[in-house]
Amino acid sequence: MATINFGGVQEEVVTREEFPMEKAREVLKDEVIAVIGYGVQGPGQALNLKDNGFNVIVGQRKNSKTWDKAVADGWVPGQTLFEIEEAAQKGTIIQFLLSDAGQITLWPTLKQYLTPGKALYFSHGFGITYKEQTGIIPAADIDVILVAPKGSGTSLRRLFLAGQGLNSSFAIFQDATGKARQRAIALGIGVGSGYLFETDFKKEVFSDLTGERGSLMGAIQGIFAAQYQTLRSNGHSPSEAFNETVEELTQSLMPLVAENGMDWMYANCSTTAQRGALDWWKKFKEATQPVFDELYASVAAGKEAARSIASNSTADYREKLDAELKELRESEMWQAGAAVRKLRPGK
Repeated sequence: MATINFGGVQEEVVTREEFPMEKAREVLKDEVIAVIGYGVQGPGQALNLKDNGFNVIVGQRKNSKTWDKAVADGWVPGQTLFEIEEAAQKGTIIQFLLSDAGQITLWPTLKQYLTPGKALYFSHGFGITYKEQTGIIPAADIDVILVAPKGSGTSLRRLFLAGQGLNSSFAIFQDATGKARQRAIALGIGVGSGYLFETDFKKEVFSDLTGERGSLMGAIQGIFAAQYQTLRSNGHSPSEAFNETVEELTQSLMPLVAENGMDWMYANCSTTAQRGALDWWKKFKEATQPVFDELYASVAAGKEAARSIASNSTADYREKLDAELKELRESEMWQAGAAVRKLRPGK
């Protein structure tokens, strides 16, 4: 492992230099990796592993949209694509990549195929961390490991095809074979991670749920909506409000932040923008810090997990979700966004 200075704190990470693909293939040469679920993370991880030379099969329900998607992606029924139970029986490493609600539903069926010495792999710590709510309690004679790419399966695949990678966390919950750590790292390299940093299941899910509800998705939408409303209320047009709120951020500024950091982005903006940003960022931090603290406490107390399980397990979940997404999609701000995107050069 390499020791890296992260803002003054020394952390150990695994890079492709310390753990090259050849070593990952050697560690997993006798394994059959069964990817159960072909929704958000499944396609990216399964295809990357296959393209990197690992023995991968997919388990999915027949006559489903995801089964058809797997076939379209090149998985062959009866050879590399099977019903869930058959794939789980064949696999020595079971990548449990269904949604959190889907994992709860399938667990009573899946656990019978987790025979001694197999590995149960997650990309989210939810099912294990909130086991009192999910009922997912593995037997003591299997490895339980995690690799969590820091992005969607779609991004993982796109970056892989571009010769790049997403950073991922990894964790060991249970090491029954003495091989759990090597298995986890090899899988992390195999799915296309840029580098791997170690965590545990609880920290992974606490940070993940906080991030999704916070700066990654919930908070950013809330901030977008508030600034857009302020501009519109003061007479600015939808196109101007959207460009100043969203388009400039996503198309111009965030790529600069990704390239070299926030200070570098500031240094490459006008002096007027610099002054304003430096004057106002602490006010926004002070305003939002209590909300983030409340959010983390809710995650840690299991309240967010309980809400997710309750809402995502209802029969009409998809219909309700579609209605909420429709409200976003049809709002003036995102309708303006659709028009702006069409006007981008090259579209």
